[in-house]
Amino acid sequence: MTFLTPFYLIVIAVVVGFILTMSLISRYKRCPSDKVLVVYGNTGGSSAKCIHGGGAFIWPVIQDYAYLSLIPISIEANLTNALSRQNIRVDVPCRFTVGISTESDSMNNAAERLLGLSSDQIQELARDILFGQLRLVIATMSIEEINSDRDKFLDNISKNVEAELKKIGLKLINVNVTDIKDESGYIEALGKEAAAKAINEAKVSVAEQDKIGEIGKAEAVRDTRIKTSEANAIAVKGENWAKIEIANSDALRREKEAEALKIATTAEKVQQARALQESYAAEQLAEQARAARERSTQQANIIVPEEIEKQRRIIEAQAEAEKIRENAKGQADAIYAKMEAEAKGLYEILTKQAEGYEMMVKAAGGDPKSAYQLLLIEKLPDLVKTQVEAIKNIKIDKITVWDGNHGKDGNTSTAGFISGLMKSVPPLNDLFNLAGMNLPEYLGKKQANHRESTEGSVEGEEQG
Repeated sequence: MTFLTPFYLIVIAVVVGFILTMSLISRYKRCPSDKVLVVYGNTGGSSAKCIHGGGAFIWPVIQDYAYLSLIPISIEANLTNALSRQNIRVDVPCRFTVGISTESDSMNNAAERLLGLSSDQIQELARDILFGQLRLVIATMSIEEINSDRDKFLDNISKNVEAELKKIGLKLINVNVTDIKDESGYIEALGKEAAAKAINEAKVSVAEQDKIGEIGKAEAVRDTRIKTSEANAIAVKGENWAKIEIANSDALRREKEAEALKIATTAEKVQQARALQESYAAEQLAEQARAARERSTQQANIIVPEEIEKQRRIIEAQAEAEKIRENAKGQADAIYAKMEAEAKGLYEILTKQAEGYEMMVKAAGGDPKSAYQLLLIEKLPDLVKTQVEAIKNIKIDKITVWDGNHGKDGNTSTAGFISGLMKSVPPLNDLFNLAGMNLPEYLGKKQANHRESTEGSVEGEEQG
């Protein structure tokens, strides 16, 4: 029994050590080549640690791990009604191939934003980014650039898309753009124009080659005729009969050659006429396409800005009307405040006058008539001054007498004129009588005497 106890202890220790070793070994995770190992938890300050290739030991409890797949994702982005730089809407069917990047910064972005998402979720997120950047690229390019310069188009897409995809840890692998269409038929018109141009150039080339062939044939015939004539001339020098036969044969040959040349020339003219007719038809179609393009361009360059300018003027007019209404409301408030202040001031003046009149009536022993007379006596100097001012500034430079010095009551017309002028001024006593008051007796008599003495002095001066 004593011999077996240490043996069991050793076995137990070996078993425990083996279990601990296997546990530690199982915590070491290797990263496959088509995945990114993301270690998260306590990673030394960063949110996660990304590993591509190799492996890492995952501490129990304080750390955990997950994988991000590097398998490319194919995204179909069939963009429709995208507005180009010429304000023409186009349909651009595209297929993008993206995948998680293995760059250090991009892997960290992918670990922070894509870890735990399914492939469909990642595809949907990337599609939104691709649609937005694709619209932005199309808005900066013309239809001709998009349709003909595909390298520039794809390069612009790559530059814009890669920068945005990198923010979520993705990388653009490939872009495939299929047939581009527009709702106005502009691209189709460009294709027809290019086809017509190619056809015309081919027809011109064929006509040129036919012309070269005919010229070569004519030159060969000419050389043949020259050589034949020289040989015949040498051969017939001693043989007149042979010369006659050769001449007849030569005439017949020339006749046949002329007929053949006539047929060839006619066929050539017919072919040239047909080529010109087809060329004119193709040019007519090209001009019609160009006219349609010009109309679209004019509409985009003139009508659309005019509509925008019209809306801007309407908005400015509405703003100006609102400004005028606010100004009018402010002016109305100011006028109301001014009138209210004037009314309050007038109310205060009338109130103070009423209080003064009330005190004056009390001072006159409660008799309103006596108080009224006191007020009128205060104004007596002003009334007298007014009477004097009425005739003070009258200047008489010349008086013409028409009645032969026979005035009424023995007075001259001049004296009567002056007397009437003085009488036109209301006497002070009459003013008081109209007001329901009586002047003191000595003031009334004194005024009457003064007026009589004034009239007498005037008459004396006239007689003198």
